[in-house]
Amino acid sequence: MNPTGRLARVFRQAGFDLYLVGGPVRDRLMGRPPHDIDLTTDAHPDRIKVLARRAGASDIYSVGERFGTIGVIFEEQKLEITTFRSEIYEPGSRKPEVQFGTSLEADLGRRDFTVNAMAQDVQSGQIIDPHGGVADVVAGQIRAVGLPDERFREDPLRVLRCVRFAVQLDFQVEADTAAAARRNARELSKISVERIAAELELILLARRPDRGLVMMLELGILNLVIPELIPLQQTEQEEKRQHKDVFGHTMRVVAGVPAAAQLRWAALFHDIGKPETKTIRRGRVRFFGHEERGARIAAQILRRLKVDGRLMDSVIHIVRFHMRANSYETDWTDGAVRRFIREAGEELQSLLALSRADITSYRPRRVEAGLARVAELQARCEQLQAEQDVAALDSPLDGHALMKLFDREPGIWIKPIKQYLLDLVLDGALEPHDLERARELALGFVESHAEAAARVESRGIRG
Repeated sequence: MNPTGRLARVFRQAGFDLYLVGGPVRDRLMGRPPHDIDLTTDAHPDRIKVLARRAGASDIYSVGERFGTIGVIFEEQKLEITTFRSEIYEPGSRKPEVQFGTSLEADLGRRDFTVNAMAQDVQSGQIIDPHGGVADVVAGQIRAVGLPDERFREDPLRVLRCVRFAVQLDFQVEADTAAAARRNARELSKISVERIAAELELILLARRPDRGLVMMLELGILNLVIPELIPLQQTEQEEKRQHKDVFGHTMRVVAGVPAAAQLRWAALFHDIGKPETKTIRRGRVRFFGHEERGARIAAQILRRLKVDGRLMDSVIHIVRFHMRANSYETDWTDGAVRRFIREAGEELQSLLALSRADITSYRPRRVEAGLARVAELQARCEQLQAEQDVAALDSPLDGHALMKLFDREPGIWIKPIKQYLLDLVLDGALEPHDLERARELALGFVESHAEAAARVESRGIRG
C-alpha cells in the first residue's frame, strides 16, 4: 500500500478524515505528476504525529507545527499534513491569525484560487469542489476564491501568484480576477522583497516566462517590481523597424534560453543598459557599452530583491560578457578563443546559450548564420579545452621568480611582465612550463619597454 493509502487507513481507524488538497488534486485532474503531496485533516498536529508513526513514517518534522503542518517522510517520499484551518487577517496585517478548524469546506474557502481549493478523499477518490475548481481546470483559467479583491487584500503576493500559476499551467487569468489584481498591485509594496523575488523566479523558470512578464506589464506589476525594464518598450533596436523594440526582443530571448535561474535572470537583464546608452550615428542605432551599464543595473536590481549572492554574481557576469560570444568571427585565433574561455569562466555554457537565444532576427538566413557561428565557437572551445586546462594556464614565471630574476622587491612592475608571458602562453607562442625561454622573453620585454625598464631600474639583473 502506498504511503497516502496507509495514512488514510490509520487516520480513518482513529476517527479522522484525510484528504489530498490543493495542487496534487489539480495536477491529477490535468494528468500532471504532482510536485508536492499535500494532505489535510481534522486531526490536530499532536495526533498527526502519533498517527503518522503508526502508519510507518520513517521520519517526522515539526517546523510548521504552529501553523498546523507536520512533515512526514516515508522512505524517500515526503508529504505534508495540515490540520483544517481558518485564517483571520487583521486590517493592515499580511500575517493571518491561524486557527484550527473542523470543516473541510471552511479550509478550502480560505485558499487563493479555485484550482487550488479542491480536495480528494484519499480512500474513496471523491472530489470535493465547493468553488468550481474542476470547471476552471477544464476552462483553463485562474479565478480567485470568492471575492477577488478580498483575496488579494488578504495577501497581496497573490497578485504575483496568479501570474505564476497562469504561466506554469498555461492558463488565462479570469477577467474579474485580473481586474482585481490590477487594482491591488500596489499593495505588493507591503510584501517582503524575498517573497516577491521567489515568485519572480518561479515565473522566470516557467515554460513561457515571456508570457508571464507581459502579464505582469499588463496588470501594472512590472513597473512596481522592476521599473528599470519599462524604458525598454520605448527603445527601438533599429530606426526603420518600429516593431524591433528592446522589450519585445528581450521577451524572445528570455523564452529562448534553457530554464536555469542564472540564465533566465541574465536574459531578462542582458539589454537593460540599452536605453541609457542609445546613440544614432549616420542613421544607425548603437548601444556602446550597454553590457557594462546593464551589469551595473542588474546588480542594483538583484541587490534590491535580496537575491542569493552566488546567483547574483553569475547573472552579473553573464550580462557583462554576453557580447563576447556575439562578436565571434571565424578569423579569431586560438589565443582569442582561449581568452574568451577564461573570461567566461564557469558561465561558458550559459554565455553560449544566451548568444544563441540572442539571435532574434526575422531573416532566416541571418539566424542560420548566427547559429552556425555560435556552434563553431562552441566546437573550438571544446577542442581547446580537450587539449589543455585553459582556465589553469598561467605565466611560467610567478612573482617570486621575477623578483629573483630582476633582483627586485615586490611591486606593480611585476604585473605587465606576467601578463606579457601569459599572453604568449594563450597565443601558443610559449609553453606553460618553459622556464628558460620565459626568462629570456621577460628580459627582452623589459629591454624593449621603457616604462617597464624604469620600474625595474636595471640594477643587479641576474641571468
